[in-house]
Amino acid sequence: MNILVLNCGSSSVKFQFIATDLDLIQQNADRRLARGSVERIGGEAIVTLRAEGQEPQRSTATLRDTRASVEFIVRWACSGKGIPEIQSVGDVNAIGHRVVHGGERFTHSVLITDEVLRGIEDCIDLAPLHNPTNIKGILAARDVFGGLPQVGVFDTAFHQTLPEHAFLYALPYQLYRRHRIRRYGFHGTSHRYVAYRYRQIRNLARDETNVISLHLGNGCSIAAIRAGDSVDTSMGLTPLEGLVMGTRSGDIDPAIVDFISTKEGLSSNEVETLLNKQSGLLGISGLTNDMRELLDEERENNDRRAHLAIEIFCYRARKYIGSFLAALGGADAVLFTGGIGENSAEVRSRICSGFDWAGFELDEEKNAAHTAGREGLISKDGSRLAAYVIPTDEELLIARDTVRCVHGTPQRY
Repeated sequence: MNILVLNCGSSSVKFQFIATDLDLIQQNADRRLARGSVERIGGEAIVTLRAEGQEPQRSTATLRDTRASVEFIVRWACSGKGIPEIQSVGDVNAIGHRVVHGGERFTHSVLITDEVLRGIEDCIDLAPLHNPTNIKGILAARDVFGGLPQVGVFDTAFHQTLPEHAFLYALPYQLYRRHRIRRYGFHGTSHRYVAYRYRQIRNLARDETNVISLHLGNGCSIAAIRAGDSVDTSMGLTPLEGLVMGTRSGDIDPAIVDFISTKEGLSSNEVETLLNKQSGLLGISGLTNDMRELLDEERENNDRRAHLAIEIFCYRARKYIGSFLAALGGADAVLFTGGIGENSAEVRSRICSGFDWAGFELDEEKNAAHTAGREGLISKDGSRLAAYVIPTDEELLIARDTVRCVHGTPQRY
């Protein structure tokens, strides 16, 4: 089956074409046919297209909305310019969508029906910036592909195994009953993939998987995984809670919101924007949300605030690892993924420092060698708590879930 994977944002569409089926999944022999993105939709969009084995093609195109962008991607895919398996729309067999929020309703990936679409709409209050754009992608694909099967794969689904004591806030219980205010967690597809890949590397059964996974990029989260299930995670009702991120503050005293509003004369919406868009690494450093640039500033210019931003980022991650080790009663490994987690040996080294008490010893030579998406063990042989770099592949998991949903076979979480 040729699966089109779509990740639709407010002004962007990221995509991949992946050839897979039940047999290829079993053999771990899925093939990536093409990938790319359309950015700055609504005007002169920036388009990046790459058939597997070829150099990326970059261009601009006037694309007014998500539907026009999906049509553009499909025309390119069917043009015979590098994807032999796709010569017409009929060569695409199903579409998998990343959907950010599934609330408590969607605990697994599902075939998208009108009822499912209404369920995604019902979650808009929980993800007002994301679910509407995900819905636009679904509707655009309906327009372009007609009745082709579509599947929703939810960022929140993997974390639906959290126990009540982990997902409830200590608020009046009726607020949970009325409005479903609770911790949902995000990056679930990424945490689920790296836990699955760790099992493959170690040849373990799912119920033998006891790990802490860190997805570190512009958005960051950490998950405690016991016997293959997520039992705690750092992001909450929204992706704002938890670790320090590129532009998000992570954990703060809730009273700070009203304090900032009063002192700065800002509305609650403006404070929320400040916490989501102007905080984190960017807010502390005053320079950038890019960890690579901050490390350069620290190293080359001894910039105090760049150093401070990196230290706060690493300290928060280190503190969460310690708390999740306590929550799990110990773990077998810490898994690093995401743009920073996969590529920054320096950040990994700083996060892993000070864990001698847990029998955790990083091998600095191995750690330094695992960048640019290289997978492998980075702790010392014999370390009681191991550490791995595992590049995430959310698109592959979305494609596989799409195949399983179309065939009605059980999903392997």
